[in-house]
Amino acid sequence: MLTFSRTEYPIDSVFLLQDLDTQRIYQLHGLSMPSSSGPSWPTVERARSKGGFWCKLLNWSCAATMTGMPARQRTPELFKGLHFDHEVVILCVRWYLSYKLSSRDLVNMMGERSVELAHTTILRWVQRYVPEFEKRWNRYARTVGGSWRCDETYIKVKGRWTYLYRAVDKQGRTVDFLLSAKRDVAAAKRFFQKAMKGNGTPRVITLDAYAASHRAVRELKAAGAIPKRVRVRSCKYLNNGIEQDHRRVKQRIGPMLGFKRFDSAAVTISGIELAAKIRKEQFKVGKLPDRPTTVPAIWTAVVAA
Repeated sequence: MLTFSRTEYPIDSVFLLQDLDTQRIYQLHGLSMPSSSGPSWPTVERARSKGGFWCKLLNWSCAATMTGMPARQRTPELFKGLHFDHEVVILCVRWYLSYKLSSRDLVNMMGERSVELAHTTILRWVQRYVPEFEKRWNRYARTVGGSWRCDETYIKVKGRWTYLYRAVDKQGRTVDFLLSAKRDVAAAKRFFQKAMKGNGTPRVITLDAYAASHRAVRELKAAGAIPKRVRVRSCKYLNNGIEQDHRRVKQRIGPMLGFKRFDSAAVTISGIELAAKIRKEQFKVGKLPDRPTTVPAIWTAVVAA
């Protein structure tokens, strides 16, 4: 979804010349068309000669109405001072987290929409805004079930294997995740503590046969962090759901061609998990103002709330 902003689109863009009716723009703004012998749209030509931006010349809410696009909305406080419009930022981050696209794929896609940016800009946006997006989306989170299926998988960071602990409930809804440099009792305990802090105490925990995870639960029960009533079981077929859910995360990470830093990997994976939660309908979007129905409108409403 594109909106007309005051900075994004360069003066030599063909978007305006091909898609907007010049005469109607003059009429909407109460202007008279210049004569054929006179200068053609002088303000635009002056801006063109100075290398400016044509989007500074008119009230583009009118132009947006003509093209069927929504008018520009007030910029949320989170995006104040950015060179790019906030909806461009949300769009790039959302697509990067949701689809099997590299950052350079997104650069090409945005270039076709007359938005010129570098692939490193998108990566910086992901690192900067994913934690903020998580905070805002979590306000509308639904509760997960009490039967957790827990497992770990492998992610390569800077050429070394790291361990991604994950859990889903009986219905396949994402519970939580933890990226750890080691696969041991301490890492498993951190994961269970993190998951219970955000989702409450489970009724049943289903684990694989890895001994460290079972020992972590026993030690947490002995310390009183997990109630004695929580049942722990090992059942291979019950963990098929979490095994299949690993595939979705690893397929999305593939086009990214690996991570260079542990903390950036954790932030990016948290964004991928957020996109998966949205797709699984784990948020109460019906509580949003004006009840938006399209994905871009929902994202904009959540971020602005």
